[in-house]
Amino acid sequence: MIISATLLSIVLVIFTLGKSPIFRVDRAGAAIIGATLTIATGVLSFDEAISAVDYRTIILLFSMMLISSYMNAIGLFDFLGHYIMKRLRTPKGLLIVVIIMAGLLSALLINDIVCLFFTPVVITVTRRAKLSSIPYLIAVALASNIGSAATLIGNPQNILIGSLSHLSFSWYLLLALPISLIGLFLTYIVLAKIYTKELSQTLVLPSESVRVKPIPRFLLLKGIVTLLGVILSFLFGLDPALVASLGAAILLITRRLKPNKVYAGIDYNLLVIFIGLFVVVGGVEKSGLLNMLLGTMKEVSLPVFMILTVILSNIVSNVPAVMLLKFMIPPEQNSIWWANIAIFSTLAGNLTITGSIANLIVVELAKKNGIHIRFFDYLRIGFPITIILVLIGMLYFKMLFGI
Repeated sequence: MIISATLLSIVLVIFTLGKSPIFRVDRAGAAIIGATLTIATGVLSFDEAISAVDYRTIILLFSMMLISSYMNAIGLFDFLGHYIMKRLRTPKGLLIVVIIMAGLLSALLINDIVCLFFTPVVITVTRRAKLSSIPYLIAVALASNIGSAATLIGNPQNILIGSLSHLSFSWYLLLALPISLIGLFLTYIVLAKIYTKELSQTLVLPSESVRVKPIPRFLLLKGIVTLLGVILSFLFGLDPALVASLGAAILLITRRLKPNKVYAGIDYNLLVIFIGLFVVVGGVEKSGLLNMLLGTMKEVSLPVFMILTVILSNIVSNVPAVMLLKFMIPPEQNSIWWANIAIFSTLAGNLTITGSIANLIVVELAKKNGIHIRFFDYLRIGFPITIILVLIGMLYFKMLFGI
């Protein structure tokens, strides 16, 4: 139990800080080291460590990454961004489109990957239009998190939750969609209010100002049909891991697209983090430490659980938070609790600039392009939006389920 407590503490500290304060160890390294020591110290045997990993989650996450990366490799993100944005005539109209596109794409694909590929498009368009990129980049980060909360495939933690909970994809979509739509609308209102001056300019984008390489029609049709087929299969309750892997396999069967272009978009660090955390948390569970830690919190009410989800997600990141909080979910009404943790752990990512990987991706890509989004720039927008959405969400759950 002492060994498990030590390993878990070290891993969570690194996840909280983003890297080790002493060694050059990042989150993925911490997960690898923690998992290795869990086995090496005898907390788990090698076979027990293998059993602790939920491979359905890994397969689903990997497959959705392949599908998302394929869409980028054929130029879909770049094409959509430029095609729609260059036809706008006002900064506010551009902001609306950025929010809608980031939210919609993140609901269908993984938000981290959407931010990775969509952020450069937004930077290019805003610079050519001689606009400040900051409000639009903050919109990408906020909208990608809020939009991803609408589905069980929108972000890594929701993929994990969907795999562990076996929630109905369509039931969750109907439950979470209203909150996401309210959140996207609220994002526009707050950004338009704070960046009134930047969004009051006259915008004229010449049609020839942005040139984008056309997408081969066959590859585009194949990608869209496959993605729609995967999503419809989710809605009809088919096995998500099997359906997603089949969709990814279909997209890889091609003569026109080099596989390496698709593989380049896979976040292998995230896959390693998932596997490592499964092993570390499995060791904590077997040691009895988890039962001791959660023993005093078995009677937590759903509203308290919501607040705890938001707080813990911001301290240790949402994926580790989900892996720990899942043990607090009661067997009765567990669908409601699982849906709660999916929605609120995602919304929590908008509280601060370090609250989610999606935020950090946007900030780092902006920094590489000479655009600096300060902590306060994000906080004055993300903080109120998150607090309001959490309160709305709590009221929403109270009205629907009476708890």
